[in-house]
Amino acid sequence: MTWFYLVLAGIFEVVWAITMKLSEGFSVLTYGIATAVGMIMSFVFLSLAIKQMPLSLAYPIWTGIGAVGSIIVGVILFHDQIPNITWVFIIMLIVGIIGIKMTAGH
Repeated sequence: MTWFYLVLAGIFEVVWAITMKLSEGFSVLTYGIATAVGMIMSFVFLSLAIKQMPLSLAYPIWTGIGAVGSIIVGVILFHDQIPNITWVFIIMLIVGIIGIKMTAGH
């Protein structure tokens, strides 16, 4: 369940990033509320994960999931333009997250 909680925490991090953008500086109330809920849920699931997992493992994976997820959503939903070379580093980030998971022993 620990990894499940950590992945959920990362997904909710992406959710709050998206809804914060859609809130237009918190001027759209529903998206502002969704941002706060996403943040709370992200922290709740992260706190559940770090009960059983070292912080030094959980935190970088959580932020990595959030970063990669936000990039992908930004490109798909908001048509963000990412230079080709940047994709190399995004792939390296994904490989790093997978490597941490595979070598962590959790």
